[in-house]
Amino acid sequence: MTICVAVKVQDCLVFAADSTSSLQTQLADGSAATINTYDNANKVFNLQKGLPIAAMTAGIGNFGNSSISTIAKDFRKLTEAEGGDFFISHDTYSIQEVAEKARRYLFDERFQKLKTKPEGTFHFWVGGYSAGAEMGEIWRIEIHNGDCPDPICEASVDQPSRVCWGGAPEAINRLVLGYGQGMSQALMRGGVPEEKLNDALTEVAQFTQANLEHPAMPTSDAIELARFLAETTKQFVRFLPGANSVGGHIDVATVTKHENFKWVDRKHFYHSKLNPLETNHG
Repeated sequence: MTICVAVKVQDCLVFAADSTSSLQTQLADGSAATINTYDNANKVFNLQKGLPIAAMTAGIGNFGNSSISTIAKDFRKLTEAEGGDFFISHDTYSIQEVAEKARRYLFDERFQKLKTKPEGTFHFWVGGYSAGAEMGEIWRIEIHNGDCPDPICEASVDQPSRVCWGGAPEAINRLVLGYGQGMSQALMRGGVPEEKLNDALTEVAQFTQANLEHPAMPTSDAIELARFLAETTKQFVRFLPGANSVGGHIDVATVTKHENFKWVDRKHFYHSKLNPLETNHG
């Protein structure tokens, strides 16, 4: 499991994600059991150096023998190959185009070609500024039990602010929406017909939802909001029964119109003093 948070305001986009990855095995009764966790997975990426484009991932952590981190960098390399199927032109690209090409590469070129396809859900967010655009946008790619529809726009250029999250949503659902994932079941048990659930939840949100972001929020505050939501989930999961499905370092990156992609906080597997010529690549 994972926590991924994206914050969009007028000045920037911020992506934040934890670092935990879980190894699971299937028990005799068909249920899954966690046999180990690691706290150093990479889930936030720059999809092309020098451009204001970021990505992050949750859910399935590898396709075959390759981690999603490695696959994301494979895709990044292809976007730089002029004349190739996945090339991204610095002068004319759009974030929707990047999301559609990422979906085609991740699903058609990598997932579909696996002999044994992983079960479960995979999320991949692509966010940033299209060439010449004034405002950023966020798109989400999802593979669920082998099906991968077209990318969904979660925050359009016309939306001045938005908070998106995925992975382990319970803590942020309670904090921002004002209710947990069990609300639908509770309403149905209380007599609300299933066809009226969406209307009922919309009505509840009118009284419980907390609007934490604002379009005019400065970049530093948007960063702190994303970090706060990710850290809150991390601590919430820590005290729940069972293995920690969210944890490790919170990696944070921001994308702005003029500064492009910038790391705000991230882990390294090497020490910068021993590798003085290395840069903060991701």
